[in-house]
Amino acid sequence: MINPTEHSSSGLRVLVLHGPNLNLLGQREPGVYGNSTLADVDAALQRLAADLGIEVHIVQSNHEGVLIDEIHQALGQEDGMLKNAGAYTHTSIALRDAISGVKLPAVEVHLSNIYAREEFRRHSVLASVCRGQITGFGLESYLLGLRALHGILTHTPGGTFSGTHRVG
Repeated sequence: MINPTEHSSSGLRVLVLHGPNLNLLGQREPGVYGNSTLADVDAALQRLAADLGIEVHIVQSNHEGVLIDEIHQALGQEDGMLKNAGAYTHTSIALRDAISGVKLPAVEVHLSNIYAREEFRRHSVLASVCRGQITGFGLESYLLGLRALHGILTHTPGGTFSGTHRVG
């Protein structure tokens, strides 16, 4: 978990969630997920967040309940969520309900193109409670997602999205 050391100039706070097995990035199936490690992803997010004036709170967990607790704790603390729920994307009604319950704008991201993979990976139970979805661009999926969320939160022209948007 990375805790921010200074407050953002915009006052915006974003929860970044990494789900199960993302701690193995760089080792696990690099042909699918790339060579970037989770530390690389987090560092890139921190750099972009600083450029955008966003304070990020980054959490990785292999445990569904921990992710749900983080979402609940975001209520009143965070302005939005950027999440890669890993395999929970396809199975977790509990995560879906938590995201829906806190009513924070959320953007779903995936390193690989889930629509070009196994059939069971082609459906996201979380997409319907997210403002958008970016899939298939490796580490860049996270950065595109953070930029989109920033646009949503600041109502930047061209950055206010509704519905599910698939890129990839």
